[in-house]
Amino acid sequence: MSRPAVEDPAPQCTDPTARLLVAAAFAAIRSRYAEARHQIAAAIIDADQRIHLGLHVDAMVGRAAVCAEAGALSAARLATDAPLIAVAAVRYPKPTETCGARIVPPCGLCRELLLDHAPGLRAVVDDDRQAVLVPLAGLLPHKYVGTKWPPTRP
Repeated sequence: MSRPAVEDPAPQCTDPTARLLVAAAFAAIRSRYAEARHQIAAAIIDADQRIHLGLHVDAMVGRAAVCAEAGALSAARLATDAPLIAVAAVRYPKPTETCGARIVPPCGLCRELLLDHAPGLRAVVDDDRQAVLVPLAGLLPHKYVGTKWPPTRP
């Protein structure tokens, strides 16, 4: 018995940048999905309109897992110093799930990490009606600010 096709959630995005990022993340996870290994892909776009992808890498010890957003951030920083504009992540359903692929917001750890490196970053989130781009800082209103690096402004 074959699995029905999983639909791309990009059409629910009204913003062209959001649609582009969600489509890129969906294409990445659709091609690389492996149950209990890779379930989420992320895409970050920079100011030069280049897209950088990251793949969730699960681990037997949960703390050793790497989020897709962290992978996309690393890929972006390897490729460019250009400002980062927006991020989107897509979760692919397990074979036992009947839901489709869906847009997921960055976890708390990724929100902190992304804001450390891109204070003005926006994230694609699903607000139950449509997928929209929102300032990531709004999803983490009381971000930790340490003294390790000089302060940065969005």
